[in-house]
Amino acid sequence: MLFSPSRQDARAFFFDTWKKHRGNQPLTDLEKIVLSILIDHPEYHPILNDPATYMEKEWTPDMGETNPFLHLGLHVAIEEQRSIDQPFGIRSLYAQLALRHGNEHKAQHDMMECLGEMIWHAQRYGGGPDVNRYISCVRGKLGMGEEDAPRLNPNEIPD
Repeated sequence: MLFSPSRQDARAFFFDTWKKHRGNQPLTDLEKIVLSILIDHPEYHPILNDPATYMEKEWTPDMGETNPFLHLGLHVAIEEQRSIDQPFGIRSLYAQLALRHGNEHKAQHDMMECLGEMIWHAQRYGGGPDVNRYISCVRGKLGMGEEDAPRLNPNEIPD
């Protein structure tokens, strides 16, 4: 992977983007995308306003709280997938979900469930992310079945 930020780097990016926004400083294109996600999550604004408290905070499932940085990061991942249509066809599925919900944010949350399930499965059982599991889950949210032909996963593509 060419770019693999640490947990602190990723969190600092969210904090810095929010700080630049609040200070009316110019934003990069990526920061503009991230800012739109941050604005859609007012419940996280107190966290973004207090990096000293939240930079190192742990959110674990047994605490019953969603890790806001994981949540925001999944939104960013879905935006990236949509922008480059990767995996192929995800942009169309996203558009169909947004149309069904009448809301892009709700569509992203549907996709986040699928992305999270795929990541959990890969971590639990190994073998890397399964694009077929992900696409099938998203298609299922639309009442569609699996694709006719399975796709190659990134770890199955020959060098």
